[in-house]
Amino acid sequence: MSLVRLNIKGISYSQTQNGAYALILNEVDGERKLPIVIGAFEAQSIAIALEKEISPPRPLTHDLFKNFADRFDIVVKQVIIHKLVDGVFYSSLICERDKIEEIIDARTSDAIALALRFQAPIFTYKNILDKAGIYLKVDRKKEEESEQDSVLVDDLLADEMEPATPKENYKSKSIEELHNLLNEAVANEDYEKAANIRDEISKR
Repeated sequence: MSLVRLNIKGISYSQTQNGAYALILNEVDGERKLPIVIGAFEAQSIAIALEKEISPPRPLTHDLFKNFADRFDIVVKQVIIHKLVDGVFYSSLICERDKIEEIIDARTSDAIALALRFQAPIFTYKNILDKAGIYLKVDRKKEEESEQDSVLVDDLLADEMEPATPKENYKSKSIEELHNLLNEAVANEDYEKAANIRDEISKR
């Protein structure tokens, strides 16, 4: 079976489902997207790895794993999403130490959080992408694309979560105020709030 390389397009949250996130992976040499439902902690960990400006005051679990691996000369070479059963993705970490390769099973969200920290490529098999890959027909405008992604997540998670509580509105804040709030949220280790503030800064 041939491998297909994936890039991280971003993390989308549901506008109507509380605590629901989807990691959107993009086919490198194609148009298909692979949406993977993940938990809030994993979403925060991946978002922090993607956003270089956010530096946690204490290492997150995935940062700890990276520090541990570095200390013992273990390198994650690549991540392979190798199986899809009943909507659940299964992944493997391809690791190397002293030129000896090992394969370790991992949850897909954890595997991708680690892939980001090791700058390791992410792959899946063509048959998995054929089965679960989708096409998003969206305009180029960022706002419309973001809205379409949210609709996608709502469709994926319909009836699985409680209704969302309203998010804090940051539109009235200045850029300077947003950066101060971002630093405060990171210092308090409130990474979900930090991610929301970062999204508002990105929109500006």
